[in-house]
Amino acid sequence: MKIGFVVNDIKTEETGYTTSRLGVTAINRGHEVWVVGVGDLAYDPDDSIRARARSVPKKKYATSESYLRDLQGKNAIVKRITVDELDVVLLRNDPATDAIRRPWAVGAGIEFGRVAMRHGVIVLNDPNGLARAMSKMYFQLFPEEVRPRTLITRDHDEIKAFAKEQAGTIVLKPLQGSGGQSVFLVRPEDVPNLNQMIDAVSRDGYVIAQEYLPAAAEGDTRLFLMNGQPLRHKGKYAAFRRVRTGGDMRSNIHAGGKLKEAEIDATALRIAEIVRPKLVQDGMFLVGLDIVGDKLMEINVFSPGGLGSAQKFTGVNFTHAVIQSLERKVQYMSFYRRNFANEEMATL
Repeated sequence: MKIGFVVNDIKTEETGYTTSRLGVTAINRGHEVWVVGVGDLAYDPDDSIRARARSVPKKKYATSESYLRDLQGKNAIVKRITVDELDVVLLRNDPATDAIRRPWAVGAGIEFGRVAMRHGVIVLNDPNGLARAMSKMYFQLFPEEVRPRTLITRDHDEIKAFAKEQAGTIVLKPLQGSGGQSVFLVRPEDVPNLNQMIDAVSRDGYVIAQEYLPAAAEGDTRLFLMNGQPLRHKGKYAAFRRVRTGGDMRSNIHAGGKLKEAEIDATALRIAEIVRPKLVQDGMFLVGLDIVGDKLMEINVFSPGGLGSAQKFTGVNFTHAVIQSLERKVQYMSFYRRNFANEEMATL
């Protein structure tokens, strides 16, 4: 199998990233792996998608550290490849990372992925589905039963009225962005300063004002879905918990959150089942659900990370399950050619 990973920038990849872990597993299973920065893609005059890509010289790697050292260093195989000749392309670039510094790169992976898909490459997650999920507004398309009560606006008075309805306790965050940036917990005593908080968030566009879930004090659970189902391998779910530290309401790891083992109960599985139909409809192959209590805080469809964190607590390397699923998809394509649309193939 020839597999390509599209990332924001090869130079900024890290050993703990899920993309690096997937690359190691694919190499060790005997596959040809290429990594492409989103800025290295090209549409050539012959209607082909090509890219300046990197691969590694060895056939086996014991760790993602040694793999990434070769990928980023002088030992890397550097070649201009024809993306259309790959079997699978995984879009692992996060548009939010490029939104401010490189706005031209935000939709590039999706656009080039669409053309490669047209030429017969399996592109995951499905580019058209990802295009629909380019902002947090996508979250509002899922059943309200699993969502916190939410207002999206730039109007200060509407946000103040919503805060009053919620007894003065709400969460403010930008419609665009990720990683817990510009996220505020507004308490009743903070209402006099609400205008300043709204101004800080609205600098980047629309403001999400959201019901505060008391269960968030205990952190959130990241549960991976693959092919529309909870990712389970060797009897273990790919999941972990993130808990906040100190007075910071954010549980994101790079915002100071701590990792703990997750227990996937009937509530989490019910949430996964409720969102499954739309994720399948949109061709979302690998997804991360962030669950708080009996609600979803976020659905991560762009480069969901944390498989290494799940492995830390379960002892299971879930990247094998992911690569095995890709192998099956490529086999299906050899049988059926293009009789399945990409979004259908994405979750088979």
